[in-house]
Amino acid sequence: MTEKKIWLITGAGRGLGVDIAKAVLASGHAVVATGRDAAKVKAAVGDHDNLLAFKLDVTRPQDAHAAVEAAVVKFGRIDVVVNNAGNFFAGFFEELSPEQVRNQIETLLFGPMNVTRAVLPVMRKQRSGLLLTISSTAGIAGQMFCTAYAAAKFGIEGWMESLTPEIAPFGIRTMLVEPGFFRTELLTNDSTTYAKPSIDDYAKKTKEIVAAWKSMDGKQGGDPAKLAAALVKLVALRDPPTRFAAGAEAMQTFEAKANTLLAQSQAHRELSTSLAYDDA
Repeated sequence: MTEKKIWLITGAGRGLGVDIAKAVLASGHAVVATGRDAAKVKAAVGDHDNLLAFKLDVTRPQDAHAAVEAAVVKFGRIDVVVNNAGNFFAGFFEELSPEQVRNQIETLLFGPMNVTRAVLPVMRKQRSGLLLTISSTAGIAGQMFCTAYAAAKFGIEGWMESLTPEIAPFGIRTMLVEPGFFRTELLTNDSTTYAKPSIDDYAKKTKEIVAAWKSMDGKQGGDPAKLAAALVKLVALRDPPTRFAAGAEAMQTFEAKANTLLAQSQAHRELSTSLAYDDA
């Protein structure tokens, strides 16, 4: 990708989104950096001739369409969309309210869907484009205290994997990125909402997990600036990967899940292969 490309990035007011926007701009490309407060986005990313800061709440389809329209008016096209905006509702499933679960899925799954639905007509007309979606290792392997988050991220994985062959004939590619723990703002009070403890059976474990995660905030091993630079390199490839395990921890998650699935597929092989009609 030697020529100038136009990137639209959601959740660019803080965290990984800021690092991605800065890395893209430093590489000579243009960025439509979006967030719920355009002024905060601009302050976080900084002044740049190739930057358009624009208000976008990903849960509002009308915001997504407005941001795409503004990007095309300003730069003439959109080459890369980074679905990055997110939040985190953590807790045991029984203690997460139905509203919290819906909010999680609304932001992490329906949000990227809103943005993608708005941008696909532009990319189809261009017969080119890349949809880069920030997923998570929680979209590869579920874990305790992440039921709502993993449900949304597993949804992202299945949606994007199914969308890929639908849009490939129009020259549109996809890339899923699965980071482990990176030193972003995901575990801060602004991004993480913990379920209110209400069931004694979970109380002890809840205290242990919350304490561990709060102590981890700001000390995660992954460097978001390095991840942002890696994404710029991957997008520049002639054949960008459809999935990228972001970090050694993510690679371990991929490998463990692959081995688990293989073992499970073989565990009852005789029974699994005996389910066809006898006359088949």
